[in-house]
Amino acid sequence: MKPKVVVIGGGTGTYNVPSGLKNYDIDISAVVSMADSGGTAKIERDEFGMLPNSDIWKALLALSKMDNSETIRQLFSYRFYKGVGISGITFGNFFLAALTDILGNQVDAVNYAAKILNCQGRVLPVSMGQTHLLATYEDGTKVLGEHYIDEPLKDGKKRIIKLELIPEVQVFPSARKAIKEADMVIIGPGDLFTSIIANLIAGGVKEAIVQSQAVKVYVTNLISKYGETYKYTAREHVNEIEDYVGRKFLDFVLVNKAPLSSEVLKEYKKENGFPVKDDLKDCHYKVVRGDFLAEGRILREKGDTLKRSLVRHDPEKLAQTLVSLL
Repeated sequence: MKPKVVVIGGGTGTYNVPSGLKNYDIDISAVVSMADSGGTAKIERDEFGMLPNSDIWKALLALSKMDNSETIRQLFSYRFYKGVGISGITFGNFFLAALTDILGNQVDAVNYAAKILNCQGRVLPVSMGQTHLLATYEDGTKVLGEHYIDEPLKDGKKRIIKLELIPEVQVFPSARKAIKEADMVIIGPGDLFTSIIANLIAGGVKEAIVQSQAVKVYVTNLISKYGETYKYTAREHVNEIEDYVGRKFLDFVLVNKAPLSSEVLKEYKKENGFPVKDDLKDCHYKVVRGDFLAEGRILREKGDTLKRSLVRHDPEKLAQTLVSLL
């Protein structure tokens, strides 16, 4: 029987894990956050009454094994940059919105899209409830909405002391089942609060993680993020995750040890982004250090107005290490 692996997260960070694992004989389930509320997600929520699709189609592409997968990836990632009203929206969002309208519900649309794209695994929303993220900061300030937490209008150096879902929502039953039956649960990489913890605070998720007999792994981020994790160290990332789950549950933590180029570091410094310092020692989990860095830097797509990562993890490097831990 194939080992069952669940990847929990959202955004481009978590795209890299399933895209590497799909090349192995593994049963993969990608559980993604549904709390996005900015850009295209706002249109999908307000005008179509849908949950956000961006993280869903990214996970679908990560799992796709079509012969022309690179062209398909470019197609779904294609971001319209002309026209009133559609500039900034990706083809992937349009595709899933149309498929949802045709089939009558979003879950069927995601499953059907997985068949079209020949996905080696499943994509599961963490919850099917409409909800928004509410962050409380150390000075008592509260900010509602994933977009405004992710890209703060004011001081992004303040620390988030509490993250909530308003209203509270319950875990999607298929996602809970996948987590409880998994042989390995992988958390991250991705924005700590808006992509990772946003999943953990859906009702029933942390209980499913604790009850699961799976090997539990966290992949640390490469760069701390202004607005969410300004100058956070690796230990601080891990501590936040375990605090929200409510216990020490991790078995392994992966940390990149490959150096970033001076050019990339200079660009990140302009945005108050800094490499995540490896301060992990005397831990209850095993720290796995390695070169997990992808070559080159990520270029911004036309029509994309959001801040994106300049560097990312290498899918195959991550997959090799994760499979060895199985």
